[in-house]
Amino acid sequence: MSTSMLDKKETHLFRENWIVFIYDLQNRICTELEKIDGKAKFREDEWERKPGGSGGGGKTRVIAQGNIFEKGGVNSSVVYGKVTDPMRRQLKIDGDKWFACGLSIVIHPLNPYVPTIHANWRYFELYDEAGYVIDRWFGGGTDLTPYYLFEEDAKHFHQTLKDVLDPFGENLYPEYKKACDEYFCNTHRNNEMRGIGGIFYDHLRPADEDDAEKLFQFQKNNGNAFLNAYFPIVEKRKDLSYGKDQIKWQEIRRGRYVEFNLIHDRGTIFGLKTNGRTESILMSLPPRARWEYDYRPQPGTEEDKLWQACLHPKEWV
Repeated sequence: MSTSMLDKKETHLFRENWIVFIYDLQNRICTELEKIDGKAKFREDEWERKPGGSGGGGKTRVIAQGNIFEKGGVNSSVVYGKVTDPMRRQLKIDGDKWFACGLSIVIHPLNPYVPTIHANWRYFELYDEAGYVIDRWFGGGTDLTPYYLFEEDAKHFHQTLKDVLDPFGENLYPEYKKACDEYFCNTHRNNEMRGIGGIFYDHLRPADEDDAEKLFQFQKNNGNAFLNAYFPIVEKRKDLSYGKDQIKWQEIRRGRYVEFNLIHDRGTIFGLKTNGRTESILMSLPPRARWEYDYRPQPGTEEDKLWQACLHPKEWV
């Protein structure tokens, strides 16, 4: 059955199942983040989209000033609206209406030895004037941005992701890792990577309903692997002592994070172009960052080790 011939009710049920999963995953991840932090609790803001041919909303959950997490967000959104001219130009889509639902995570720890992490899992539908689906796809991924490089952590993170992908095809991890290395890259800084990568994929279009269910399970497995990929690293590094030099380096690398999100990130651009909630979109930015003119770490230092790792993609597993 082609995508364009899907029954509206059938599509609606598929959509609703995805929304239920996203809300459940948001709850589980927030619960575990609060548990490991031991102090901070999530603040939740439920919001609705601005009027003007669009609807839906989301749940923005932010954690701040904790024992471990300086700032973080676990945000769900269920939004829809009319396809606008800016969307057609920026996102290269054409249709009458659209729907999107996803979960976006960014966690900025206080300790420079604990890495920042980002993850996103989303589903998108595009409709014609009669309300039938003319296109739909999944996208997502997760990537790690350490400030100090522990190779065993990098290997654990990538191995966890590879183990999730391999049952769906052993070609997927190398393909999606390469896409991640290429995407999370500050091209305006001579292709310097934001971190040590992970996996990234977009526009995974189902060929039929069986394929759609397979992609749904693929997304669920990736989302469910988030805690296993990240939490062992947090537990291992959260109590390491640090000082002002480590904080300075963390802030410089966070500056690179800000540059990528504001200049290159398609999710940020999509949210702003579709009149999304600015506070939720810019939640990904760290609370502190620093820019120093032409700063380079001293050769042979731990800071230089991290910087060198970000200059060229590396195979971790």
